[in-house]
This record gives sequence, structure tokens and C-alpha cells, in this order.
Amino acid sequence: MDNIRDLDRQYIANTYARADVVFTSGEGAIIYDDSGKSYIDLGAGIAVNIFGCADKEWQEAVVEQLSKLQHMSNLYYTQPCVKLAQLLCTRTGMKRVFFGNSGAEANECAIKTARKWAFDRYGDENHSTIITLKGSFHGRTVTTLSATGQDEFHTKFGPFTQGFVYASAQDPADVERLASENGCCALMMELCQGEGGVNALTREYVDAVVEIARRRDMLIIVDEVQTGNGRTGTLYAFMQYGFMPDIVTTAKGLGGGLPLGACLLGEQVQDTLDVGSHGSTFGGNPVACAGAYNIISRIDEELLDSVRRKAAMARAELDGAKGIKSVTGLGLMIGIECEKPAGLVVEEALKKGVIALTAHGKVRLVPPLTITEEELISAIKILKEVIAQ
Repeated sequence: MDNIRDLDRQYIANTYARADVVFTSGEGAIIYDDSGKSYIDLGAGIAVNIFGCADKEWQEAVVEQLSKLQHMSNLYYTQPCVKLAQLLCTRTGMKRVFFGNSGAEANECAIKTARKWAFDRYGDENHSTIITLKGSFHGRTVTTLSATGQDEFHTKFGPFTQGFVYASAQDPADVERLASENGCCALMMELCQGEGGVNALTREYVDAVVEIARRRDMLIIVDEVQTGNGRTGTLYAFMQYGFMPDIVTTAKGLGGGLPLGACLLGEQVQDTLDVGSHGSTFGGNPVACAGAYNIISRIDEELLDSVRRKAAMARAELDGAKGIKSVTGLGLMIGIECEKPAGLVVEEALKKGVIALTAHGKVRLVPPLTITEEELISAIKILKEVIAQ
């Protein structure tokens, strides 16, 4: 399949530094390339294939819906998106859902909702600023790049969307300061920053900033695009932090491999979006929603317990190992700070049959939630060998 590489370079926009491998199939956490070589997958398509590859139950749900109705305009009712919305609200305590196709779109919806809520509440646009955290990542549209709290993303595509300020992810007083200096409608945060280096916020920090937001009449938006859908050991990460957000966004693992994003709206904002205020041609696609319903309905306490157990096992294997400076993260969302460059570790691990990712100078592990303990330990053993060399 050498011509695949050549055709890719000729016809696909050069936005990805692809590794020199062509993947063709997989089963669970095992992926095969075009030569038949097998790999243990610790990347899951960047936290997307949470039940691994070729999951039979998910396939059946998708194919069954595909044989009935692959798409219908949101001008009409369809069952899969309604069933999924009901399930998400029942499982989270949220009230309504807007469906899009990606995490960036879910976050765009959250931003629009917060600003409209503030406009409806105060009657002007003087309360439209949103506080996000330094080190955050919220998407690749111009507005979600603007929301992202990393300077490296704020070049080349200007002018960027105004109305975002960035607070320290360690110092609650910085949130207080920004809230007092700006007319703020919301605080938006990832409880474990993925692209920013797989750093989990402390419970003390979250408690403090939630109190500030409540006292100052600011909405709390939690970006669960990567942390959601069982990844961190609870259905959504906020469930480990003891508070109820006003808006939750999610995508990635939600669709199990099909494009799907969701913006979950809490009680304060459940009626903010009215007819014509937002929309999406493909949002709530019946096939994607049928697959997601199957995924969410199977993320039960038994699976979540196994995620927590495997996460603890992985941390125990990695902590203090030769060449490893620190291990961060939450659940099966793990960051490894190495003495050698993360990109080199990932490159060498791939040659030895392990798929891993990078994130802000760290090696990032986000395997399928269903990876077996034996597969996980085997992959980590190879990673440790690579890191130690």
C-alpha cells in the first residue's frame, strides 16, 4: 500500500504529521497494519474508540439503524436522538441536549448558550466574557481556538473571537480577579486538561472556583469532550468533583467511532436556546445516535470499576520507573513526563507494536476502556523499556 502514502500526500491537505503506518483493521484493543503486524492500542483514535475496534454490539446497533434511515432533517422527529437525549439527561441530571458532530461544535453551542443566557438575563452584551483556564484546549474553530488557554494557538488565524480571558489552573484568586475586572457570564473548564498535558484539576481548586462562579452569577461549563463517557472512571468527570455544572459538552467516545457531539443543558439554561437560535444539519444523525445510545447504555458500574482498577494498575507500573519524571491524569487518561522527548518515545513504541499519543510534551495514554489487563500491562512493559533506553 505504498501508493496510499503517495496519494495521501497528493490529495489530502497537509495538516497531519502522519506516522509511517497504514492501519487496516482491528479487534478490541488490537490493531493491524497492511503487513499484518499487530499493535496494542493505547490511543483509541484519540479517546474515541472506547469499546475498541469492531465492537459487535455497537456494530449491530449502527447497522440496524443504517438499514432503516441514515439521515433526516431536524425539521422532523426521529427516535434515536430522542432516546439518546433522554438517556444522557437521566444519567447526568441535565435537562436538555443539543446534538452536533464534534467537540468543537459542542463547545461552540455552550459558548453561544452562555452568552445568550447572559443577554436574556441582563439585556445587553456587557456580561458576555467567558473565563477559561490556561493550558485548556476547546477546539479548532476560530471561536474555540480563542477559548483555548494556550498562546501557541492564538496566531496565524486572526482576528480571533473576542470575549475570552484566561485564568491560572492552580490559583482560584486569578478567577476572582478576572471575574471582578470583566463582565463575565461563565467559567469554562476541563477537569482534566487533555491536550494541555493530561493535568487533572485538584478538588480544592474546583471547589473554590465553583464557589466564585455561583457567587458572581456565572454559569459553569465543563468541557468533557475527552474526559467524558467513562474515560476517567465515572460517566463524566464532574461526578468526581461534587458539583453540578450548568452546561456539559462531550464528543469523542460518545459516538463510539462515528462523529457526534453533544451540549448538555442544565436547569438554568434549559430554555435558553429557542427556535432558530442554533442548528446543525447533521447533528442528531440517527445512525450516530443509535451507536451512541448503545455505548452510553453499556457504560455501567461494572465497566467503570474496571476502568478505575486498570488506571490504578497502570499508574502503579509507571510511577517511579526509570526515565519517568511524573505521571498525571485521571482514570484511563494518563500523561507520562519522560526524560526523553515524548515524540521519540511514541515513535519507538510504535515500532515495537504499541500505539501511544503525545500531549504538550508528555506521552498520553487513552486506551479503549475495554482493554484487558493483560494487554494493558504488556503495552506498558514495552513503553517502560522504550522510555528507559
